[in-house]
Amino acid sequence: MERQQHPEFEKVYVEPKITLVGAGPGDPDLISIKGVKALKTADVVIYDALVDEALLSYAPKEATRVYVGNPSGDENFSQTTVNRLMVDYALNFGHVVRLKGGDLFVFGRGYEELEYAASYSVETEIIPGISSAISVPGLQGIPVTHKGNSDSLWILSATDSNGSFNWEIEEAARSRATVVVLLGFAQLPEIVSIYKKLGKGRLPAAVIQNGSMKNERLAIGVVNTIEEVAEEVSIDNTGPVLLVFGQAVALHKDFSRILNFLEQDLNLY
Repeated sequence: MERQQHPEFEKVYVEPKITLVGAGPGDPDLISIKGVKALKTADVVIYDALVDEALLSYAPKEATRVYVGNPSGDENFSQTTVNRLMVDYALNFGHVVRLKGGDLFVFGRGYEELEYAASYSVETEIIPGISSAISVPGLQGIPVTHKGNSDSLWILSATDSNGSFNWEIEEAARSRATVVVLLGFAQLPEIVSIYKKLGKGRLPAAVIQNGSMKNERLAIGVVNTIEEVAEEVSIDNTGPVLLVFGQAVALHKDFSRILNFLEQDLNLY
């Protein structure tokens, strides 16, 4: 008679897998259907501060949920630590969904995570997300490109890899392109100064905080006024802030009315 091994002593083998999922700009409805399907099969979800926690409800109740913050928050893990957690959970638990705000490869450090997983021969899948750089202005009716108005687009981080001011912004400011700066509210005065030195004080500009979310705030004006308008609508550095510079901003439905108000009543223009 063949000896049966007791189920309690059977070694359970898990198939390690990591799925990198872009969650979009903030509104939980803007994640892709494929991203939701991945969450539904997750054994572990590793998510950051730019992800709406409502998305965690798609994961099975028994799935482990791991918050890793983001580099600008008080509660955060280094990228090295996140990489190690991701692989460790995959090897021990199975399917890990790494849920990240925006798109994985637009300042999302997705490739670093992909490369690290590959170094351990862990199977990976990529599910892109909607980038805030394009969608957040678009949700406000600001097309980042428009025929005869703006034929190109620059997407920049406000700081370089060392945390210093990104001087590529000055090169972008010299162009006729729409310029989108991510997480750059602290650098707004310096960016405004660059545009003014280039004689572009009358260029349309917008500052959008918490784009696509219920607590979204919008400041719209021109380079000469945008700091004052942002202060007027109480934009601060406590949530994700996106800056937009270029003629495309003038296509916002309220731009003309706001500009008239600034010229006549505030005398800031």
